[in-house]
Order: sequence, then C-alpha cells, then structure tokens
Amino acid sequence: MDAAVDLFTRQGYEKTTVEEIADAAKVSRATFFRRFRSKEDVVFADHELLLEEVVVMLAATRPEARASEEAGGDLGHGWDPELGPYLEVCRAARMVFDHHVGQRETSLARYALLQQVPALRDRELITTHRYERAFTQYLRDTLPGDRSNTTASIAFAASVVAVHNSILRRWLRSPSLDLRPDLEEAFAELRRAVQFGRGTGAPEPGTQAPRRRVVVTVVDGDAPPDDIARAVRDALG
Repeated sequence: MDAAVDLFTRQGYEKTTVEEIADAAKVSRATFFRRFRSKEDVVFADHELLLEEVVVMLAATRPEARASEEAGGDLGHGWDPELGPYLEVCRAARMVFDHHVGQRETSLARYALLQQVPALRDRELITTHRYERAFTQYLRDTLPGDRSNTTASIAFAASVVAVHNSILRRWLRSPSLDLRPDLEEAFAELRRAVQFGRGTGAPEPGTQAPRRRVVVTVVDGDAPPDDIARAVRDALG
C-alpha cells in the first residue's frame, strides 16, 4: 500500500501501472493480484485489516462472549446492557480515527488522491458503508430486545460514522490540530441523545432539553451547492 500511494502521489493514479507497484514493493504481478483485485483495492488495504480488528473487538462484548467470560470469572462488573453497546461502537470508531492519525503521511497522501480520483471516492464510500453495517449489526445483536430495533441501530451507527468522518476530514485539512477531544465530545453527545431518548438522560429542572439532530449526510464545507444537493438526494434515496 505504501509503495502504491507513493507512486500515485508522484506520477499520478492513472499513469501508474500494477507492474510498477509490484516492482516498487518487490513482489511479482501475480502476487499483487492474489491479494488485490485492482489499484483501488491497494489504496484501502489497511482498512481491510482494520475492519477485521473492529469486528473482532466488538464480538468480544456480544452477549454470548460476555456470558462465557462471566462464567470464567474474568469479566469486570459495571456493564450496562443498554448503554455499553453504544460505548463499544464509539470505541471502535475511535480506533479507526487513531489509525488514520497514527499513519499521518499515508492518510494525508490518500486524502489528496481522493480529491483527484472519483473512483477512489466511490471506494471510500463503500468502505464507510461497511463500517456502518458492522456497527449496526453489532447493536442489533447486543442491545436488549426493546432497544435493538433496526431503525435505532442504523441511526446510531450512521451518526457515529458521519461524525467520525466529519472530524477526520477536519484533521486531514489541518493535521497540526489535536481533534481527539472534539471526537470524544461528539460521541458523548450522541450517547446523551440515546439516553435522553430512553428516558434516563432527562434534563434537570430549569435546564433545556438537548436539541435532537438528524444526520443525513456529511459533505466538505466548501462543496458546491449542486454537490450538496446531490449528496442529500443520494443519502435519502
């Protein structure tokens, strides 16, 4: 992946061949195609592994896994079955954010490529949906029966991904900023909305109830109006 991103950055995505990527990585063309289907795949190779890590991490807190750990006496107390799953989804999204920040040069180079190559933006959207699906499925399987309805799980999963992507793009445009606190506060706000919705986070007397917000889509702040309209239409579709 590093070899591919470096070549794309220096000589352009379209002008770079699979053979050049294989040579730069010191592997054969056949080895490349055993692992990747296309140049697009190699740009997001780290996300294949990262998504697997996310799924494994979430699986460790599913009801059946927790029951097994409790039987073995290895599980700590204090798990809230109604809030815990939301915390775990936020923890998983935080891991994805930290991955991007931790490999700064690759993340910045990939972001620059995404601005130039429409096919890579399409692939990024597919990757985003895969995280959403993983979070949604986890919430549906893990929340108590009266909380795990499909609509609520989809809404929270999509909100976490949208907030993550929005703050990540802010960091990609200004990588000198430390936006981890902003991410934590945004996730906390989403969880407060969940608590308020289930009646456990009602505001104290004399305070105003938090505004409820619906995230439809996230676009860059300098996007043209036509692009914004198209993104909203596609999301609602």
